[in-house]
Amino acid sequence: MTDRWWAGVRQRVEALGARPTGGEVFGAPSHGWIMEDPLTRGELADLEAQMGVRLPEEYRTFLLDVGAGRAGPAHGLFPVRRVQGRWRWEGDGAELADLSRLAEPFPDRGPDPKVLAELVAQRPEEEDFDAIEDFDDAIEAWDERWEPVMFAPERTVGAVVVSHQGCAQREWLVISGIHRGTMWSDARADDIDLAPLLADDGTPLTFARWYTDWLEKAERTTLPVTVP
Repeated sequence: MTDRWWAGVRQRVEALGARPTGGEVFGAPSHGWIMEDPLTRGELADLEAQMGVRLPEEYRTFLLDVGAGRAGPAHGLFPVRRVQGRWRWEGDGAELADLSRLAEPFPDRGPDPKVLAELVAQRPEEEDFDAIEDFDDAIEAWDERWEPVMFAPERTVGAVVVSHQGCAQREWLVISGIHRGTMWSDARADDIDLAPLLADDGTPLTFARWYTDWLEKAERTTLPVTVP
């Protein structure tokens, strides 16, 4: 029996792929409207046993009822696959997730805001240097202080990367902790800290809302233009 979140979703994705205007949806050339086969219950059990954690309900039922990944927001939903007997997510940046720590709670808070504010304020500006070489050296030295704070492995325990937005921006699904099941934006490549994705009403986006909001928008984007 298909879960209530996912009734008809795979068919809707397939219908979008068949529309002549399907290629107009952002990221469609990357995933090609392909949806991989769903996991069997045995495969899901094997995946969760390897990870040592039960996946959030909305996501685990997606894997069972819709597919293991591909067609989805931005450049697609990263597929989870078993490669040489081991499960892993595959996509641009998927390797950022530490799959051995998915049972650990995703952090409730980020770095000390004062530390971040001080680092941001100390970021070198090119116009303050007479020679570009001096600016490059200053930026390199600043990066050596910034990256350990922003990209510390502890920042993303208990979560997996599931989508790539382009330009090294990604989105994570929280697997464990008080934020379990919610989606987070990762624009740290642009010096913007991790942040929860929010719905229009300000509530955190869960996986099902994140995916179905994208699906509804894609359906509106590909509607044929009617001439009065």
